[in-house]
Amino acid sequence: MCATCGCGDSTAMITVLRDHPHEHDPDHRHEPDHQHAHGHHHGHEHGHEHADHVHVPITETVTLEQKVLAKNDRLAQHNRDRLRRGGIVALNVTSSPGAGKTTLLERTIRDLSDRPIAVVEGDQETLLDAQRIKATGCRVVQVNTGAGCHLDAEMMRHALDELDPAPGTLLFIENVGNLVCPALFDLGELAKVVVFSVTEGTDKPLKYPHMFAAAGLVLVNKIDLIPYVDFDLDRCAEYAHSINPGVPIMPVSAITGEGLPSWYTWLSGQMSPPPTSLEEASSPA
Repeated sequence: MCATCGCGDSTAMITVLRDHPHEHDPDHRHEPDHQHAHGHHHGHEHGHEHADHVHVPITETVTLEQKVLAKNDRLAQHNRDRLRRGGIVALNVTSSPGAGKTTLLERTIRDLSDRPIAVVEGDQETLLDAQRIKATGCRVVQVNTGAGCHLDAEMMRHALDELDPAPGTLLFIENVGNLVCPALFDLGELAKVVVFSVTEGTDKPLKYPHMFAAAGLVLVNKIDLIPYVDFDLDRCAEYAHSINPGVPIMPVSAITGEGLPSWYTWLSGQMSPPPTSLEEASSPA
């Protein structure tokens, strides 16, 4: 899919977790009709040493990558228009593995039970996180990306088809655990929310600048562990602001609840107004 890490064509599968297993087999998965249809790869497997044309594959790689991202951006805009017409606020939640995204979403869903919330779960394999989200009573679909290390706009489109979120829904997209490739792919979300934990190190923003540059909000999770780890919150904020000046940084603990009221206030501020007219609300996607 992307030249950043070289992840190849995936066999992405979308699973809808329902409450009626006899009518809807929970293992029944929908394979999108066009998953990662670009059958190319981005590696430079030119094992020769002919210096006269060594640069040609590089040019091809850049061109193909631009085409992939351009197609993704078109689909993302389609998703964004669809979400806007429904008054649906979608937030793309990204992190490295183990930063606490699912725990944060579980607690958020339970604490904000007075509003419609749905989740698109992204993982390479398993339904484990989707099952945890479903246990909260929240609607959820799982996208398994296979070899892919991120969600893309086409996967998001298929997930929306299956999920069909109600107007006014707050939609969380829990991306595949990876702080590299998800920064490149617009899914049609309103904003990216980067979650990272104090156990990962103060210098995370400097190591993964593209993700922090794309962030609309940074949540520093697991602050209840600060007494036990070497982590400097002020310096971390300084690093993040050197890359993305003005991005809000909120220290939170999804376990203890510390800092979560600020997160909830931020979420309330993102809720979009309803469509401005009936014509806009009913216009085709």
